[in-house]
Amino acid sequence: MEFSHVPVLLQECLDGLAIKPEGTYLDGTAGGGGHSSEIARRLTTGHLYSLDQDPDAIAAAGAKLAGLPATLIQTNFRYAKQVLEERGIPPLDGALLDLGVSSHQLDAVDRGFSYRADAPLDMRMSQSGPTAADLVNTLDREELARILREYGEEPYAWAIAGKIVAAREQQPIETTLQLADIIASALPPAVRRKDKNPSRRSFQAIRIAVNGELDALNEGLDGIFDCLAPGGRFAIITFHSLEDRAVKNRFRQWATACTCPPEFPVCVCGGKAKAKLITRKPIEAAKAELEENRRSRSAKLRVIEKL
Repeated sequence: MEFSHVPVLLQECLDGLAIKPEGTYLDGTAGGGGHSSEIARRLTTGHLYSLDQDPDAIAAAGAKLAGLPATLIQTNFRYAKQVLEERGIPPLDGALLDLGVSSHQLDAVDRGFSYRADAPLDMRMSQSGPTAADLVNTLDREELARILREYGEEPYAWAIAGKIVAAREQQPIETTLQLADIIASALPPAVRRKDKNPSRRSFQAIRIAVNGELDALNEGLDGIFDCLAPGGRFAIITFHSLEDRAVKNRFRQWATACTCPPEFPVCVCGGKAKAKLITRKPIEAAKAELEENRRSRSAKLRVIEKL
């Protein structure tokens, strides 16, 4: 299956990065190469470094970036700082993260991300390490419930975790539809009738846990920000509230000078802001994009500039 990923908020990202033709840029989430190729096309003497942990994405992005001033590296963006330093790459003029799961990963049935088609329960973006099946068949009820509650904001986390534990005692949970049926069976009938996709929150939570997404985000945010040159822009697209909250809070910290407790009458910390917010509120998809690409509905873009 061809790797497809329609780049979300493309023009807004390009505007937010304020690309200089001679600049050095990072796309930490190459995906199908949509954002990367458009950044690279705007460079003359500059260069783009494009990362992705998914070998399918690297292959697809390689075809899109052929002949452009870009280098592809297969790694998770959490290791961006280490990778850039090892290669002696100069400070960045801009960096982009698109935290969405690609269309290819969702639509390629054998990758096991979707609750709409039956497939092995996998969900690994890097195609290596423990799978979602490993997780649901081994973790205890308390840990499963914590994952569903924290990463999926699932109100029926405890009931779902109980059903998973009971089901796996009869037989291992090995496929996506098997898991989706177990999740649905834990929900009250009224909730099942009202919610077209009762598995959505749980599948999101398990995917986040399998891929360590929030840890990767926190490490990647700090590492990439360290690699920015003064005046360098950092643009991040999030797709759910947990990611957006993490990005918003980190941006706010970087853009805040004083860190004194609010009850202090005057500042005594002498703190200096490390960055300024380019977007006070997140940018969302315009009507035309929403009509063309339904996966842009939950996308939020935030941009900051290093001082």
